[in-house]
Amino acid sequence: MSKTLSLKLKDEVFNETEDILEKIHKPRNSYINEAVSFYNKFIKRNLLRKRLKKESRVVSASSLAVLHELELLEDEIPE
Repeated sequence: MSKTLSLKLKDEVFNETEDILEKIHKPRNSYINEAVSFYNKFIKRNLLRKRLKKESRVVSASSLAVLHELELLEDEIPE
């Protein structure tokens, strides 16, 4: 299913798009759909990266505490 959309592009973006479309022989609608899909994936990856960074900071202190406990256990094991 598709949705109809009215879109205003800056003249320079429109003209650049038209030049590219002429060279690659692709319908404007397909090109714009692919561009939006690509940009959505890009944004999702950035959002995920930011979330993972934040969560990593949250668990880093507890990870260091666990590592310290493991090191203490290792020190107690006789060789």
